[in-house]
Amino acid sequence: MTFEELKIKANDILNHNLLFEEKLLQICHLIHDEIAHYDWVGFYFRNGKKEELILGPFAGEPTDHTIIPFGKGICGQVAVSNENFIVDDVTNQDNYISCNINVKSEIVIPLFVNGENIGQIDIDSNKIKAFTSADEEFLVWLNKEIAKHYPENQG
Repeated sequence: MTFEELKIKANDILNHNLLFEEKLLQICHLIHDEIAHYDWVGFYFRNGKKEELILGPFAGEPTDHTIIPFGKGICGQVAVSNENFIVDDVTNQDNYISCNINVKSEIVIPLFVNGENIGQIDIDSNKIKAFTSADEEFLVWLNKEIAKHYPENQG
């Protein structure tokens, strides 16, 4: 399935009358199942006012990393930098938290709601250099669409 086809499917999910968490879970499964190099897909969200991320909906193997302090690992770094982060080879990252020994590359895209970084989508791949600018562009688009459906943005 192409990214354009996935955009249509993702919008269908987001426009269904479901709880926000259920929408995210369905999106995780959609892109995990349809994109061969997406071996783990999940969302992390800021844990209230604490400087830590808490695991939200995900698709793939369970992880022990349900809470990540800001600054730790790729996700924790994105929580601080507010910038997209693509890691071609996780073995070259000093501040990498291994969730699975098979993971070779990772992409993390922050999720902004009303200009605030409230969380991120995190994707792991078992292939080195799995992610391209096309993946990044799709995931930025996806997070912008998700932000429109964030419960606080619903009138």
